[in-house]
Amino acid sequence: MGTFVFEPMQPQPQPQPLLGILGGTFDPIHLGHLRLAEEMREALNLARVHFVPAAIPPHRARPALSPAARFELVRCAISDQPAFVADPRELSRNGASYTFDTVQSVHADFPAHHLVLILGMDAFNGLAQWHRWAELFDYVHLAVASRPGAVLSAGAARLLDERSLSPAQLPFYRAGGIVSLPITHLDISATAIRSALVAGRSVRYLVPECLLNPLRVHYSEPNFGASLSTQSASE
Repeated sequence: MGTFVFEPMQPQPQPQPLLGILGGTFDPIHLGHLRLAEEMREALNLARVHFVPAAIPPHRARPALSPAARFELVRCAISDQPAFVADPRELSRNGASYTFDTVQSVHADFPAHHLVLILGMDAFNGLAQWHRWAELFDYVHLAVASRPGAVLSAGAARLLDERSLSPAQLPFYRAGGIVSLPITHLDISATAIRSALVAGRSVRYLVPECLLNPLRVHYSEPNFGASLSTQSASE
C-alpha cells in the first residue's frame, strides 16, 4: 500500500449507532455471506447491515445474472432477518460500482450513523487497488473478517496496526478505524454453486431454502448458457 498521511482519529463524547455495509456481486448470495453479516452484526452491535449488490463490479468479470435478478435473490435471502436490508443504490448508478461512491451515498443518507464496511481478508489485502481507497477512511470504519491460516500482506498489516480499534470504540469514532474479527469460515463458493446448478446437482444447505427454486431457474443449463452468450456479445 502507498504511503498516506491520515488525519488522526478523534473520539467523540457520545456514541453513535453503527450501520454495516456488505457489498459484493452476490452471484448468487449464499450462507457464507449471511453468516458473515450475522456474526459482524452481533459482534459489533450493528443496528442494520445493508447488502449492496454491485451492478458493474470494477475488479472482476461481469456476473452471470443481471443486477436486478441478483438484487431479488438478496432480498429473498435476507427476508427473515429484520436487521438486514437489501440496498439497490448501485443498481441505479451509471458506470462501475465503486465502493467509494457507495459509502459516500450511504453517509449522506444516514448522517447520524457511523458506517462499518465489512470486508473479507482477501479484499482487505487488495484494498490499495481500489478506487480512492485511502479516502474511504473519511467515511467508514473497516471490519475485516479473519480466518484460520489467512495471512495479511505487509501493507495491510501495517495499516491495521496504525488504525486498529476495538469493537467497543467504534461508536465513539466517526470513521477511520479498523477492527479485525475471527468469523466462522464456511468454505462456500458462488462459483462452485453456479457449477453445481448447471450440472443439475443439489445446492441445498449452501444457500437459503427460499432460493432453491429461483436458482434452478436462473442457472439452468439453457438460461445460464444464454446469459453467458449475451454477456460475451455485449463486451
